[in-house]
Amino acid sequence: MRAAVVVFPGINRERDMALALARASGGGGKPLMLWHGEAALPEGLDLVVLPGGFSYGDYLRCGAMAAHSPIMRAVKDFAARGGHVLGVCNGFQILCEAGMLPGALLRNASLRFLSMDCWMRVERADTPFTNRFRPGDTFRATMAHGDGNYFADEGTLDRLEGENLVALRYATPAGEATEAANRNGSARGIAGVLSPNGRVLGLMPHPENQVDPAIDGTDGLPLFESLTGTFASA
Repeated sequence: MRAAVVVFPGINRERDMALALARASGGGGKPLMLWHGEAALPEGLDLVVLPGGFSYGDYLRCGAMAAHSPIMRAVKDFAARGGHVLGVCNGFQILCEAGMLPGALLRNASLRFLSMDCWMRVERADTPFTNRFRPGDTFRATMAHGDGNYFADEGTLDRLEGENLVALRYATPAGEATEAANRNGSARGIAGVLSPNGRVLGLMPHPENQVDPAIDGTDGLPLFESLTGTFASA
């Protein structure tokens, strides 16, 4: 898999993401690091990742300034041609601000920054990002955000549900989508959203935190193995 991780000013999870992708590929295939000021993507990429952090210090709205970085025009074109894009935390916010995914990420319902583990239930296991899971599987990941409350109007939410574009939902470890499990207050407990073609995924929690058994377990590793497996068999 040939992957690239985009680095914006204030992003701080690019190395964690690169390590997760490398671990999922057996230690090979080190991702490229691309500065946001680049106007074009290298040829032959399989995946572009927008990692977490605080691009531009979260001024205006989280991700709003990064969405207008020069490289985002190339990322949009890449996605329009059927390329795969993953946005995690601030990356999800950037995807929404850039119009590549619907909805917006608002302040957490508690109005507090959340730094804690959560659980997500896999709603779709037939995507390039989730094919190492089974429908209904749950896995643990880390929340680290102040603006992770997914919002969209009711018509958009109905469309996402009707078109099966909700990839992940906050849940208990047993898979129950309860109010208590939805710590940031996201509409309908939505934790991850897909594009209509299933090739762009945005999610708020950090699966890259859980890829090493020596650090915090490997709950998130199947997400990255799904991607490496998809492109290994392509």
